[in-house]
Amino acid sequence: MCLHTPECPSAQALDREAAHVVSAHPEQGWSLLCNGVILFEDDGEILPDGHAVAPPQTRSVTTKAGV
Repeated sequence: MCLHTPECPSAQALDREAAHVVSAHPEQGWSLLCNGVILFEDDGEILPDGHAVAPPQTRSVTTKAGV
């Protein structure tokens, strides 16, 4: 699918988000990458085979007042 040189990472690669954007829709919060991955602005993904990849969890730190 990718015609870039060097070729973009495949949809199964760990660095798949590094592929070139072929269609951006920031108003809707998603972009289509040349490897067929749909990347959402929250970093969630849909792979070409239909599997969903959840966005990475963010760790929040809470502190107690006065500590």
